[in-house]
Amino acid sequence: MSDDDAVRPKQPVEFEVIAEDLRFPECPRWHDGALWFSDVYDGRVLRLDPAGGFVPEVMVELDTAPAGLGFLPDGRLLVASGTDRTVYRREHDGRLAVHADLSDLAAWQLNDMLVDAAGRAYVGDYGDGSAPPEPARPADLIRVDPDGAAASAAGGLMFANGIVTTDDGATLIVAETRSVPGRLTSFSVGADGTLADRRTLCDFDGDVMPDGIAIDGDDNVWVASPFTQEILRVDAGGAVDRRLAVPHPYAVALRRRSDGGADGGELFVCSSPDWRPEVTATERGGRILRITLG
Repeated sequence: MSDDDAVRPKQPVEFEVIAEDLRFPECPRWHDGALWFSDVYDGRVLRLDPAGGFVPEVMVELDTAPAGLGFLPDGRLLVASGTDRTVYRREHDGRLAVHADLSDLAAWQLNDMLVDAAGRAYVGDYGDGSAPPEPARPADLIRVDPDGAAASAAGGLMFANGIVTTDDGATLIVAETRSVPGRLTSFSVGADGTLADRRTLCDFDGDVMPDGIAIDGDDNVWVASPFTQEILRVDAGGAVDRRLAVPHPYAVALRRRSDGGADGGELFVCSSPDWRPEVTATERGGRILRITLG
């Protein structure tokens, strides 16, 4: 299904800036009462605790480009490190260990990542170093099991980006940023983590290139669209039913309201006026925005 721009105008929203002076914030996760995210080009994973006034706390520092984040069932952090194509594990004492070396499986730089309730990580891959309007190279979505064993989970994805699962864990949804048109793709998840029954959940109209995504308690998917400067909500049937005008959103995390419902709660948005490393080196315009949902 696809959205219709004519009947779904963008809704202006108010937001609060809770962190700024960042290079390129990405891959936010709400976990254990705080927001975690990667400042990719700064090589850091940061944590923002509302109880501490959202003062940034550095949790991981790398010489590479940290991207996707997720948490094992015991609370340890996994970090998909882009340029060395390695998933690292942050132990409880803060030490970093190699969880999985994906250099033989990834075609290019690692991107976003989801860690499911069983501790399986699904990791996206840029495919190559091209940028639009050049076509992207298809690449695999990689599954990393809790013991670090890794294998291809699905092939032929066009710049796999944000990844979520439905609340029951039965469906995995991934944003294919550079498919034409941009789309959300769904898979059925087997008991052993295998993916099957690939299908399109939503084809987007216009210039939407879906980036980071989040999912709410009613299985609505919130989609960051940086180049149309909006966040779209896609319902469980694949229709766009809400569009929020937000400056340069690259990724979103959802803090659900206490009863888990779809209405209410907060969206945290990774926003940046530019994605190019050479620009962000001198123009640190990255911010984290907070939006209270009505």
